[in-house]
Amino acid sequence: MSRSTFSILPYINRQKVKADGTANILCRITVDGKSAAISTGISCTPQEWNAKKGEVRNVRDNGRLASFLAEVKDKYNSLLTANGIITVEMLKAVLKDKDTTGRFLLNFGDTIVEWYRTSKARQTFLHKRTWQKNLRAFVHSLDKDDIAFEDIDENFGEEYKLFLKRDQGRIDSYVNHCLLWLNMLMYKAVDRSIIRFNPIAKIGYEKKAAPKMTHISKADFIRMLSTPMADERTELARRCFIFASLTSLSYIDVKKLYPHHISENSEGRKFIRKEREKTGVEFFVPLHPIAEKILSLYNTTDDSKPVFPLGEKKDIYLDVHTLGMVLGISNKLGFHASRHTFGVLMLNEDIPIGSIAKMMGHADITSTQVYAQVTEQKISNDMDKLIAKRERNRLSNEKTIGK
Repeated sequence: MSRSTFSILPYINRQKVKADGTANILCRITVDGKSAAISTGISCTPQEWNAKKGEVRNVRDNGRLASFLAEVKDKYNSLLTANGIITVEMLKAVLKDKDTTGRFLLNFGDTIVEWYRTSKARQTFLHKRTWQKNLRAFVHSLDKDDIAFEDIDENFGEEYKLFLKRDQGRIDSYVNHCLLWLNMLMYKAVDRSIIRFNPIAKIGYEKKAAPKMTHISKADFIRMLSTPMADERTELARRCFIFASLTSLSYIDVKKLYPHHISENSEGRKFIRKEREKTGVEFFVPLHPIAEKILSLYNTTDDSKPVFPLGEKKDIYLDVHTLGMVLGISNKLGFHASRHTFGVLMLNEDIPIGSIAKMMGHADITSTQVYAQVTEQKISNDMDKLIAKRERNRLSNEKTIGK
């Protein structure tokens, strides 16, 4: 659970003194840099207000103010404990006793999406925002602006799944992501005691197809190594793809690689130690000599700038796409294929799967085992081809003998 930055500041607006000579005591609440003002319901004269201490000189009113501030802190901690997230709007609503964010599905989902905007990798935020948009589209299709958690039943979940598949034509894996998002919101409501149980918990997910791990072969990798590009942008893409194939870094990890992430041990061996931008899991990978050579061509000293001068994701993916076509490797080559290539290459070199998991920053070794399945499938396919070839030879020999 990520702790928010939080502060409260009582003050008065000396420019708005009422007819009786008093001014309202307000409270500025700030959560993660965003502020909102709320009235404390207490007034005092400007002469009674101690701006330096944020107190009233009148003992009774100062006691009321202290109680109000304590309530703000208590509500903040309660919301944070219940939700794992909090915004200044949520806190203000609770203090005004108009907390609709906790009772309505879309409103609550929006607050979580906003938290992802500031607390997680951008790609993760974009995924959550998309799933929230789909949920909103479905609720609006029911002629509702929002729906209370207590009005959601199993039928709602089944209809949402049908909406995604029939009306939007979404594939099974996409439908599952959207259902996961809805389930997460429902379980949050259970945690907050808004509902007693998740009514859509038993709704089945769509059967997922076996994952396609796009990677390039060792021969294609060697071809890429030996074929520099004349175009500067495509050459940067080639070098970064090779670097990622030897280090397991994703696009965002390469883009946010800084000189301080690169260290050297007592034997002079360089390595990268960094947290994955997507998951926050630390990975450790020794640098291959080719990866070291690529690093030497870029920034390894100025820690105010990243190592590689990468542009936006769409640009580097277009450049990698171009690279794949130029080299005749694939007309659909994407940057993430480099990370999959690393996993397969390491397994083919008999590196222990536990070591590969650590180098790739996998929190669970089952994620790494996917690469083992890819390797095993290739072996199986190669064996099938060998058997088929021998069978063709056998039949050909039989025909020859028959003549």
